[in-house]
Amino acid sequence: MFRRFVPTSSTAAGRTRARLALTGLTLAATLGLAALPASAAPAPGGHRTATPPAAALAAAAPDIDVTKVQAHLTELNAIAGRNGGTRRSTGQGYRDSVAYVKGKLQAAGYTVSEQACTSGCTSGAGPNLIAEWPKGDASKVYMFGSHLDSVAAGPGINDNGSGSATLLEVALRLAETNPTMAARVRFGWWTDEEQGLNGSDFYARSLTTAQRSAIKAYYNFDMVASRNGGYFINHIASAAAAPMKAYWDSLNLQPEENVEGAGRSDDYSFENYGIPTSGYAMGASARKTSAQAAKWGGTAGAAYDSCYHSACDTTANINATGLDRSADGVAYTLWAQAVSTTVPADDFSLAVNPASGSTAPGTSLTTTVSTATTNGSAQTVNLSASGAPSGVTVSFSPASVTSGASATATVTVGSSVPPGTYTLTVTGAGTTTHTAPFTLTVTGSGGCTATQVISNGGFESGTSPWTGDTGAIGTFSGQSAHSGTRYAWLAGYGYAATDAITQTVTIPAGCSSATLTYWLHIDTAESGSTAYDTFQVKVDGTAKQSYSNANAAAGYTQRSLDLTPYIGRQVTLAFTATEDASLQTSFVVDDATLTTG
Repeated sequence: MFRRFVPTSSTAAGRTRARLALTGLTLAATLGLAALPASAAPAPGGHRTATPPAAALAAAAPDIDVTKVQAHLTELNAIAGRNGGTRRSTGQGYRDSVAYVKGKLQAAGYTVSEQACTSGCTSGAGPNLIAEWPKGDASKVYMFGSHLDSVAAGPGINDNGSGSATLLEVALRLAETNPTMAARVRFGWWTDEEQGLNGSDFYARSLTTAQRSAIKAYYNFDMVASRNGGYFINHIASAAAAPMKAYWDSLNLQPEENVEGAGRSDDYSFENYGIPTSGYAMGASARKTSAQAAKWGGTAGAAYDSCYHSACDTTANINATGLDRSADGVAYTLWAQAVSTTVPADDFSLAVNPASGSTAPGTSLTTTVSTATTNGSAQTVNLSASGAPSGVTVSFSPASVTSGASATATVTVGSSVPPGTYTLTVTGAGTTTHTAPFTLTVTGSGGCTATQVISNGGFESGTSPWTGDTGAIGTFSGQSAHSGTRYAWLAGYGYAATDAITQTVTIPAGCSSATLTYWLHIDTAESGSTAYDTFQVKVDGTAKQSYSNANAAAGYTQRSLDLTPYIGRQVTLAFTATEDASLQTSFVVDDATLTTG
């Protein structure tokens, strides 16, 4: 679980984007366990002892079998045992933990991905693991997360195997019961939490504004089986916490606000971007009060978890009753938030990206047609196109997809097609029909439609369509724009890190020149002419231009790059900045254009 963090200033330029720094925490003393009060005692077999409030659909939520959660904990403990007694984020024990969880989820039918933490994480840290149940409204996402790493000192079975195993078993039961979904459910197992919430921070930071807006609530589970624990809820009075509190209230547990954990676990990474959060916890090194012992049982004056961040945090350090109540409450919350009371009609969405392209007669171009299941179950979607002028054909590979999959559309322009701009309509037909436009510009043999193809090159319109480390885009204390108010501030941390923003564009055919122009400001705390920190312009992943701290100067300098060799092609442009382990260099980009003529 969490360490204590405080924001720090990271650069000589006065950068204010918050970073996290560690301070120490002492280990708690050993504890003894008192009997649970009768009102809170578990029923035989570890099942729920009270009926959840009837107001929620969640009354239909499954009872999570705590013995199956404990089986996952046994495997995580064995993984640590095979890897020096730890599952720290930089070790093989963590990677083996990822592989175990990933294998279970893939077999259950989840869409699973590993997200490498390319900036802000400890060197050598393993990936985040993200799993999404591919049903429900993709514009409304409820996310459940826990950190999968341990400290170096122990196997981390309560901290935080308990949260990780709980989410795994809830995810498996969701797949097994396969209810009708009103919303998407996404699970995250985070890397490098013990070193500063780094994995979840990278994930939240990497999301676009639209992706963050789609997450209606994030629920965090960190140490949900503390042996002398209490029943704590993050932001207990919030709307997000309501179903979590309702379930524990139904067991007469009288939960309290998670004061000890405030800002100290992965929910904080989501709070920083305005996403509502809540979660369960049973406590770490803080000590149980007499009042808490009176209502929950246990030992007053002793730590909630005497093995916090210690080698004794093994399967012997698990409160099975608390683990069971937490797992059932997670399932209750998931059903309340994301499962539908009615059977929705199957439906899907359709999108074309890029939505426009330019080419000369006798050539072709491609675009991607993507689909997603937005309601009910996945379905077959048949693809077609209309509106093409004589001599233009559109083919799809494959010609039909299951919603959630993508196809490549190839637009072929005959040699006699006259120059002009044409609007094509891509149609997906299933149980319903959806369309998306594609704008085709035919330049004509030897002709050229002069244009500027970078969108939002001045960053004044938010972050779209830029992707990557879009948290670098905005207005920050310590830097200023070349024009307008916004810019992209890459690097400038003062420690080893990489920032990159990318955009995919199509450079029209038929033109004789294509030039990328941008304004770059470099300031640094380095000295001398050695290139410690670098800035590169990449085209399709290949560096075409490079500057460093040695090029630092007051104000902005206009830079340009000849992209004529890429005329007629779709390319991905990237601005990338990389810093070494000390002394900041800031690379600030603004007013990027790519013009043809």
